[in-house]
Amino acid sequence: MADVWEVTCRPRWKRTRWFFVGLVAAGASLVAVRITYWGELLDVWLGFGLLLVSAGIATLRVVTARVSAGAYGLRFQAPLRHRNVPWHDIADLRVYRKYARTSWPHKPRRVSLVLHDGRERLLPLPQGRPSDDPDFDATVEALRALHRRYRTAESSRVPAVSYRTARRGWAGLLVGFPLLLVFAGMAAGSVPETASYEQAWKSATACTAETPAEKRDECLTTIPAVISRTEDNQPRRPSWLYFTDGRPLERLDVSRDAALGFQAGDRVELTFWRGRVMKVAGKSYVWHENVPTAGSTAAFAAAFALAACCPAAHSLLSLLGRRLRDDKDLPPALPFACALAVTALWLLPLCYFHPTTLLSSPLTITWAVAGSLVTLGLFAGAWHTTHVPAPGATGATEKSVVERDEEEFLAARFLEDTDYNPHGFGTHIVLGGGPLAVAPGPGRFAAKPIPVERLTVKSVRRARSTDHVDRSWDIAELDDAGKPVRLTAAPADLARILRELNLAKTAVNTAYPEP
Repeated sequence: MADVWEVTCRPRWKRTRWFFVGLVAAGASLVAVRITYWGELLDVWLGFGLLLVSAGIATLRVVTARVSAGAYGLRFQAPLRHRNVPWHDIADLRVYRKYARTSWPHKPRRVSLVLHDGRERLLPLPQGRPSDDPDFDATVEALRALHRRYRTAESSRVPAVSYRTARRGWAGLLVGFPLLLVFAGMAAGSVPETASYEQAWKSATACTAETPAEKRDECLTTIPAVISRTEDNQPRRPSWLYFTDGRPLERLDVSRDAALGFQAGDRVELTFWRGRVMKVAGKSYVWHENVPTAGSTAAFAAAFALAACCPAAHSLLSLLGRRLRDDKDLPPALPFACALAVTALWLLPLCYFHPTTLLSSPLTITWAVAGSLVTLGLFAGAWHTTHVPAPGATGATEKSVVERDEEEFLAARFLEDTDYNPHGFGTHIVLGGGPLAVAPGPGRFAAKPIPVERLTVKSVRRARSTDHVDRSWDIAELDDAGKPVRLTAAPADLARILRELNLAKTAVNTAYPEP
């Protein structure tokens, strides 16, 4: 590729481009005709025409984009937008990929420019399929050849980055952490007030003739009324009870069940407390105003606090993942999510049943201490599972960067349920860092080792429509101790997995020869 002097990338969808040109023209014509002959400024057909114009212009911008590269650098061209980036401003070119278990989206790979100031910019073109796209790979290699010709790249390899790799930012995730904590603090701060309100309602008694006027708001006042009509609306809209002659009030907002339970002409009794109707009692139905409890408020506060830990865990892993290569997948945050879920099992009931007396009895203290110890153990295990080692770490289980067999997670899956792939949970195959294993994501959490000594490769073929997998992937047909199983992955990844499988099987048979 050293003799490449210029590269031009254009969209592959020529017919699609003309389709959207026609779409814009049709929408503009519809708008013009509607305004000219009917004089309507607000109309369904006018809105439909404007929608066609908007959709056509938005998509036309994509299908008319153009990227060219030469001695001058890179040039992006799109309607109403042009940009030139000289080679000396570009530090490296990378491939940005999206994970797709099916063939949608069809073109998830794009080229990302890494500038010397640290910023990154995605090129509108070229775009390629997840794997096995020779045109895309050739274009990327041609762009890198031009970069090498006119400016030395930072690396000789092509890093493939995605939203799961170490180069992804952590600041955006961290925004949700203080926001959820604010909600948790607001809910926790309202617990004493809610408890006082709940207790006052439970202890309220009926007003008597001797009750002073200034204290009648704190006691219960019962007033008879007659329902003139009811209005039951959909669950998301309020339902109403209307009263005859507007006494003691014109209408009352109630639940839909209450509106259906009462009938026009029913004689009811309204119970007032602190200026609000707290109860409507009839012969066939009784409605109560919902009174918030301190337990539910405290449980909401604890739930918000636990939810805030999720973006915090993601941010921590992303921050520590900056030690890794830009294209290496970060460990999944699933272990921390499991620890938070188990914490919720003991923390939410504790907050609900003892919102204001957490440390007032031996039972609640024991409950809180035991639950905290379980949570600490789970978080320690999650940290150990997802820990990102520091560069240059040494020890019995760590080797030098040259000697260490780094873990690599390839998107692949077994199509049959087996003891090492129960219920088809596996989405990745783990290479290096230990035995071959099936994992539910790019990490060894919950990974199950593959019994390589049982597997024998029979054949490799292209995927068919009846396999219900990405048609660009290959399928290896294996024999698992007499049971046929299928393994599917991108062609290059599948070849690597099968090669590692054969090497591991050879090593096992050498170490434990059959008698």
